[in-house]
Amino acid sequence: MSSRRFALISIATLLLAGCDKPGAGSGASFKAVDITGAEYARTLSLQDPDGKTRTLADFKGKVTVVFFGYTQCPDVCPTTMAELAQVKKSLGADGERIQGVFVTVDPDRDTPELLKAYMASFDPSFVALRGTPDQTAAMAREFKVFYAKVPGKAEGTYTMDHTAGSYVFDAAGKVRLFVRYGSGADALAADLKTLLAAG
Repeated sequence: MSSRRFALISIATLLLAGCDKPGAGSGASFKAVDITGAEYARTLSLQDPDGKTRTLADFKGKVTVVFFGYTQCPDVCPTTMAELAQVKKSLGADGERIQGVFVTVDPDRDTPELLKAYMASFDPSFVALRGTPDQTAAMAREFKVFYAKVPGKAEGTYTMDHTAGSYVFDAAGKVRLFVRYGSGADALAADLKTLLAAG
C-alpha cells in the first residue's frame, strides 16, 4: 500500500476521531493522539484462533494495544506488531502488563492456524482475533476503522487497504490513544509507561 494512501486513511480516521472531541480532562500528556472519552472503540468481541470469544474485559489489568490488519500485509502490519513486541520487551517486567491484540480484516484468508502462527512470530502472548465478514465489518465500524479489498494484477488476488494505526486501552479497559503508524518505538514506549504508571 502506498504511503500516500496510508496518510489519507490515517487523516480520515483522525478526522472521525475529532468529531467526538475526546481527550478533555485526561490529565496526561501523550505522544499519540489522546482520544480519552471517545464514543467509539468501546466494545470488541471476536473469536481467538482457539474459537474462544474474547472481549476487552478479558484484558483488564493490562494496557492493551489493538491493531486491525491482515497477515499478508507487506509492510505496515508486520512493522507495527514487531515494534509493539520490541517495546513490550524493552519494558522488562512491566512488559508483562502489555497486551497486543491483532484483529484481521481479511477473515477469508486469515485462518485460525495462520493467525496463531503469525502472532507467535512476534510475541506468543499477543492475541489474534477473527470474525465472520459481518462481524469484522461491525467491529470496524465500532472502531471507525477503514478497510477494503484492492484487486491484484493476477486474477483472484487482492491486497487490503486499511487504517494504519493502533488503539491503546488503559488497564481499566477504556480507550485512551490512537497511535499513528510511523510514530516510532520510543514514543509508543513513553505512552505505555505513562498508562502503566497510572494503573
